[in-house]
Amino acid sequence: QVQVVESGGGLVQPGGSLRLSCVTSGTFYSIIDGAWYRQTPTNSRELVATIGISGITNYADAVKGRFAISTDSAKNTVYLQMNNLKSDDTATYYCYVRVLSGDYWGQGTQVTVSS
Repeated sequence: QVQVVESGGGLVQPGGSLRLSCVTSGTFYSIIDGAWYRQTPTNSRELVATIGISGITNYADAVKGRFAISTDSAKNTVYLQMNNLKSDDTATYYCYVRVLSGDYWGQGTQVTVSS
């Protein structure tokens, strides 16, 4: 079994920064793909950023230039560095990982951008 746990969310003022972490544990060899999604109460879940085992990254247009996704394979962790946060970034952020045994999601971490 594989467990995925996010952390790092919280309340931040517009223009501020946060770093989300996604720790994957359990029985697996390595993370093949990692991604961050976000969802608000009124919107469907949307893709924020992805990273492949090769290190290639992709970003939603709304976060390009402000967010950065990365991984630490030794720690089995996927990060999302979020800079210059805006009120529109307020959402629950979910981590997704793909390993050989399947796809797994975390429980979500709340990010609120407000003055």
